[in-house]
Amino acid sequence: VNLLDTSTIPGDWGWMTYPSHGWDSINEMDEFFSPIHTYQVCNVMTPNQNNWLRTNWVQRDGARRVYAEIKFTLRDCNSMPGVLGTCKETFNLYYMESDRDLGSSTRESQFLKIDTIAADESFTNVDLGVRRLKLNTEVRGVGPLSKRGFYLAFQDIGACIAIVSVRVYYKKCPATVRNLASFSEAVTGADSSSLVEVRGECVGHSEERDTPKMYCSAEGEWLVPIGKCVCSAGYEEQRDSCMACQLGFYKSAPGDQLCAKCPLHSHSESRAARVCRCDSSFYRALQDPPSAACTRPPSAPVNLISSVNGTSVSLEWGPPLDKGGRADVVYNVLCRRCAGTAGPCEACGSGIRFVPQQMSLVQGALTVTNLLAHTNYSFWVEAVNGVSDLSLESRRAAVANITTNQAAPSQVVVVHQESTGQNSVTLLWQEPDQPNGIILEYEIKYYEKDKEMQSYSTLKSKGTTATISGLKPATRYIFQVRARTSAGCGRFSQTVEVETGKPVSLRYDTMTIVWICLTLITGLVALLVVLICKKR
Repeated sequence: VNLLDTSTIPGDWGWMTYPSHGWDSINEMDEFFSPIHTYQVCNVMTPNQNNWLRTNWVQRDGARRVYAEIKFTLRDCNSMPGVLGTCKETFNLYYMESDRDLGSSTRESQFLKIDTIAADESFTNVDLGVRRLKLNTEVRGVGPLSKRGFYLAFQDIGACIAIVSVRVYYKKCPATVRNLASFSEAVTGADSSSLVEVRGECVGHSEERDTPKMYCSAEGEWLVPIGKCVCSAGYEEQRDSCMACQLGFYKSAPGDQLCAKCPLHSHSESRAARVCRCDSSFYRALQDPPSAACTRPPSAPVNLISSVNGTSVSLEWGPPLDKGGRADVVYNVLCRRCAGTAGPCEACGSGIRFVPQQMSLVQGALTVTNLLAHTNYSFWVEAVNGVSDLSLESRRAAVANITTNQAAPSQVVVVHQESTGQNSVTLLWQEPDQPNGIILEYEIKYYEKDKEMQSYSTLKSKGTTATISGLKPATRYIFQVRARTSAGCGRFSQTVEVETGKPVSLRYDTMTIVWICLTLITGLVALLVVLICKKR
């Protein structure tokens, strides 16, 4: 950045010179016949020269180190006769800092020397004859600077020199974007070896991965960047910026990765999508990553086969034809007990045992035990996967309706004594809680109390009541009842103890006895008369 460039100043530069017979402001033509303005001095005949040329006040503009580029011509002392003792081929460069323009009130003692400058090549009379301008260019660093501005000064000590142009500038690292971090321009450090640390700001729609920073060298060049920014979710890097993902694409997390196409059965509803939403009737499980395709519940298992064995059933089935796009298919088996082929059904309850388990089966096989005999059951085998719980639709299942085999009935629980006679007992009972089939008949077992081991009798009955006859009067009997189906007899009921009635006693009074006797005598007399008549 130029702070001063005399090549852009038309005419006199307006610099201060002293003493008055030193430097002169001269307009002339260069070797290409273009007008140029110079400051010249050539007091080579007089010894002890001390001629000063001072620039105007130059504002620092935040620079901590500036550079002075001086273009000049210098005459070879050997090309001039009689000046070997007084002619010089160098000049001195000075600077002085100040916070304001001091005008002409500067002193030599206030200036600090920068360097003594010599020409790389000097011109002679021959060069003057052919208008060959042997221009020298020298650059010197000035600093460190701390005040608002400064002056440069040129001290002639007896040379024949012309200052053709002076350019004062400072170096800075230009604004740039590296690793998605924006670095503003930075002025170089105060000395030639210093590095200025500059922290970067992440560009729009990006975030820090590591703190981005770079170092600006003294030459105005950025060194290797440290740290970086990455595009946020929904954005990808394009030409040092982060651009939104297009429709049909997404990016779920910050990073260097590009936007990806939406997975199968999903779509993005807007640009800069972080996740693609599932299409209708498709779902993504909570544990599924955003990159996973959307899936749906499976269809029902196929080829469900049931095999009844007594009060147990074995079920086998094949996997669903449509697994919904997932590999985590398992099976649940639901059991319902039904009243008849068309009657209402209810849950089987906790007494049923499923082997190996009822829910989350991996294999397509199961055995159900502890079923009731001669009972209708409906088994629903449903296939589920990781998104079945997300669907509002009813689960698809294969159904097997079975009836367990008949078995011996359960125990007759309640037996009542309905009536008792001198030689008979009438019993009444209820059907078993679990008939386990069709009750063919009931068997009544009875015996005299404490004589079961000696003998007992049985009686069959089609109904739930029976009269047992031929019993002894005034005797205690024990009764038990059991039911029978085609599968066999159930257990006898608890014992019921019943005592038969006592015999009736015949007690007659005197008149009754007299009448009986008279009747008997009359009968005998009549019988004798009949016999006598037959003999005659």
